[in-house]
Amino acid sequence: MLILGFASCDEDFSTLDTAIIDQNFSTPDTVFSVRAYSTFIGPVQSNNQLSYKLGIYDDPIFGTHAANYLTQVVLSNNNPVFSVDTLNPVLEKIVLSMPFYSTSEDDEDGNPVYTLDSIFGDQPMHLSVYESNYFLRDFDPLTGFESPQKYYSDQQDIFESQLGTLLAEVPEFIASAEASEFIIEDLDTLSFIPGINLELPVAFFEEKIWDQQNQDVLLNNNNFKNYFRGLYFKTEAIDGQGHQIIFDPTNARITMYYSAETSILDDSGNQTSNDDGEIDRLLFSYEFTFAGIKVNTFDHQWNPSLEAEIALSDPAQGAERLYVDGNDGVATIVELFQGDDNQNGLNDLDELRAEGWLINEANLIFYVDQDQATNPNKEPERLLIFDTKNSTILADYSIDLTSNLTPIDAISEHLGRLERGEDGSGQYYKIKLTAHVSNLINRDSTNVSLGLVVSQNVSYVGFFDLETPVLEQGFDKLPGGAVVAPQGTALHGNLSNDLDKRLKLELYYTKPE
Repeated sequence: MLILGFASCDEDFSTLDTAIIDQNFSTPDTVFSVRAYSTFIGPVQSNNQLSYKLGIYDDPIFGTHAANYLTQVVLSNNNPVFSVDTLNPVLEKIVLSMPFYSTSEDDEDGNPVYTLDSIFGDQPMHLSVYESNYFLRDFDPLTGFESPQKYYSDQQDIFESQLGTLLAEVPEFIASAEASEFIIEDLDTLSFIPGINLELPVAFFEEKIWDQQNQDVLLNNNNFKNYFRGLYFKTEAIDGQGHQIIFDPTNARITMYYSAETSILDDSGNQTSNDDGEIDRLLFSYEFTFAGIKVNTFDHQWNPSLEAEIALSDPAQGAERLYVDGNDGVATIVELFQGDDNQNGLNDLDELRAEGWLINEANLIFYVDQDQATNPNKEPERLLIFDTKNSTILADYSIDLTSNLTPIDAISEHLGRLERGEDGSGQYYKIKLTAHVSNLINRDSTNVSLGLVVSQNVSYVGFFDLETPVLEQGFDKLPGGAVVAPQGTALHGNLSNDLDKRLKLELYYTKPE
């Protein structure tokens, strides 16, 4: 302990502007220029996601995009046997149920009142559900069937070229917080929590499923998924508008309801009957789940002026304005320590390494461009920054003590939530990079390009392949939370005309004596 004590005295540190290293500072010790520009991301792998989305999102900055959804349908158990013929079975009703994210509380009468979550917009849209004839493979033949097959967000035209029977259509669909009910006359009233709850045609399932009992197509899911290849959910805007739904397909299913005469006998040895003398009928059900492969496709109608502005972005100089948009939309590339701010002929990072500063805090402040982002309801709450070369989160993410909070507040020390003004409009996002910058200076970590994206869930950091890399040196994957995020925003860049809101790196440090 004495040896360690003497060793710790070898190098003393003096703190500039403050005597307490971990206090909340209001004025940085110094700032460094940052170079940043925006770029289109391009198609992203959209299968194997935690959540999926469906619908139309109209953004005043970026334009309108549609999210469509393809899913396999899976037997809940192999080789199903429905009620035997001697009991006169009848296929009564087919119900598709795909629940929304929601919470509920009972009212005074004990009836549940639902509150919907992850619904963006409130305008109706056209919804169609088709049988799909596109076969979704588990493994990629280009790899000798050794690697899982990847499906990308730009495959809409391929999927729609192989649509089968139209099974349901709602000309003006809108997400409702009301439960749905379906009546099976004289047997039951079926109730479903809020979601896409639709009745599908009995005749189609009678031919496709009911009449195939004891056939090879129902023997197992390998056979079945090739026979009934899935459902395709297509949405279309109405007058350029609609709304978008993020959902978890875990609880989505198709349920076949069928009835059959009772096999229960009375004291006389006859089947039991009701008061009208009719033989009692019992209701049965069989479920198909969406536990197989699922794919989202995105169709963008970009704002032409936005396309032109991003196309003219100069990676060497940075940009006046930055953009981030969800899906496979737009990301911002952030480059730290690429210049010579002191104009002394030394690269900023090399100079800092020579100085050996102890970094107390490092921040990037992304100010919202309120001239562009004019609708507070469409501003994303969270942004995520990551290492584009290695497709990983940054060191600050791993040490954030708020990781156990709900997704809307998790990792908020590192990835600060949108700070809003009194009128609800977004002011800025504060991204803390203390550990990352400290590693660059004191541990000779590689100074990689950083990617800034919207994230619907910053706690979800699985990375998914891009069809084409964005950068020569990496950015070939995208965080999963960005793929499902519908919203976007505009930010002040390093060349902003508003000097106070220009993007820069703020440093609070301790200098060795």
